[in-house]
Amino acid sequence: MAQLTGKKVAFLATDGYEDSELTQPWEAVTSQGAEAVLISPRTGTITGKKGHEQQVDLTTADARPEDYDALVLPGGVMNGDKLRMDEPAVAFVREIFAQHKPVGVICHGGWILTDADVLRGRTVTSYPSLKTDLSNAGATWVDEEVVVDNGLVSSRVPSDLPAFCDKLVEEIAEGEHERQTA
Repeated sequence: MAQLTGKKVAFLATDGYEDSELTQPWEAVTSQGAEAVLISPRTGTITGKKGHEQQVDLTTADARPEDYDALVLPGGVMNGDKLRMDEPAVAFVREIFAQHKPVGVICHGGWILTDADVLRGRTVTSYPSLKTDLSNAGATWVDEEVVVDNGLVSSRVPSDLPAFCDKLVEEIAEGEHERQTA
C-alpha cells in the first residue's frame, strides 16, 4: 500500500452513518500515516446506525476544502439524506472536486454528489437504490465492487470495503487528479 504521511483526509458524516463505512476507511488512511478529520453539520459526537460514536472535529460551516488532501463520504441512508440538506456540506464537496482532490464515496454517501452537481460524465457505483438519482445527475451508473474515475472512488455496500479502502488509499497517494473537477 501507498504511504499517506503528511496527507489530511476529511470525512464528512452525521448521525445515521453506516458504522463500518466510516471506521474501516478511517483505519485504512490513518494506518498509512494520514491524519483523518471528522466534519459534520454540528459539534459534539455523531452516532452510527449500529451505535458507533465518533467525535466531531469541525463543523461544515467552519471547514475549508483547501485544508484537506482528500474527502471520504461514508454511507447510511439517514446520513446521506441529512448531509445533502446541509448547504455548507454541499459547498464543501463541490469545492473539493473543483480543487481536483480525490474523493471516496460508498453506499448512500453519493447522494450529496447529486446536489453538488459533480457527476456529469462520471462513472460511479453506489447502493442500487441511488442508481436513478445518480444517473439523472449525469453519471453512468454501474454495478461493480469498486469504480475509480479520475480520483473518484465509489463502492456499493459494506462487503465492498476491502476493495474500496485499497483504491481509496491508492488515489489519495496519487494526489490531485486534473480531471477530478466540479
